[in-house]
Amino acid sequence: MSRACEVCGKKPQYGHTVSHAHNLTKRRWLPNLQKVHALVNGERVTIRVCTSCLKAGKVQKVK
Repeated sequence: MSRACEVCGKKPQYGHTVSHAHNLTKRRWLPNLQKVHALVNGERVTIRVCTSCLKAGKVQKVK
């Protein structure tokens, strides 16, 4: 399962952690994904959505 938002497509970003001595080590920033029961094409589906999409109201949640 990929770590990507199924609404906006947000994926992990890559970069370095930089120490005080300027040593670089690789790291990733992961999107804050949540499993949500949503209404997609009239059906109840479980999808992985980032919290920014949930807060913006881009997803119609179903109980």
